[in-house]
Amino acid sequence: MITVGILNLQGAVSEHYDITKEAINNLNFDCGIRIVRYIEDLSGCDGLIISGGESTVIGKLIQKRGIDKYIHENNLPIFGTCAGLVLMANKLDHEQPVLNLMDMEVKRNAFGSQKNSFEEEIEIFGDKFQGVFIRAPSIVNVSGDIEVLSKLNDVIIAARDGKNLAISFHPELTEDTRLHEYFIKSLLD
Repeated sequence: MITVGILNLQGAVSEHYDITKEAINNLNFDCGIRIVRYIEDLSGCDGLIISGGESTVIGKLIQKRGIDKYIHENNLPIFGTCAGLVLMANKLDHEQPVLNLMDMEVKRNAFGSQKNSFEEEIEIFGDKFQGVFIRAPSIVNVSGDIEVLSKLNDVIIAARDGKNLAISFHPELTEDTRLHEYFIKSLLD
């Protein structure tokens, strides 16, 4: 059995929990979900979802609680949405704590402020998805083995590096479980 952790420091935690539970039901195999607030909650987790929120606050708490060290020491796969994507980068347009997991440069709030939030159909993994963009970041550029998965008007909005998946939009705010299913299935490999 695999266990997916959901970081509960800020953001759409309950929404990620609900859609992850639905994704597990759709996949029809044994998988647990654990809410993660402290480093000890990560024990036994095979992957971690980091939701949107205020990336500076989340980054500081991740460092203060040692969660960043655990992620690196255990090579824990991360599915980061919005602020989660920001935290996965190794370069930012803003000084703040990051996880340095993916060789990419990220621009915070690339699509504008909260009032500039929007929904747009995007394509990822060859399928159409409804992208919900709320103060969304963008990926300015990638290096190394990073694979670009999706763009919106030539702006990178999704990438992966091995089992790490970084997206700038909020799939947890839709009823579409496919990206969560993808992350869960990647943990089995």
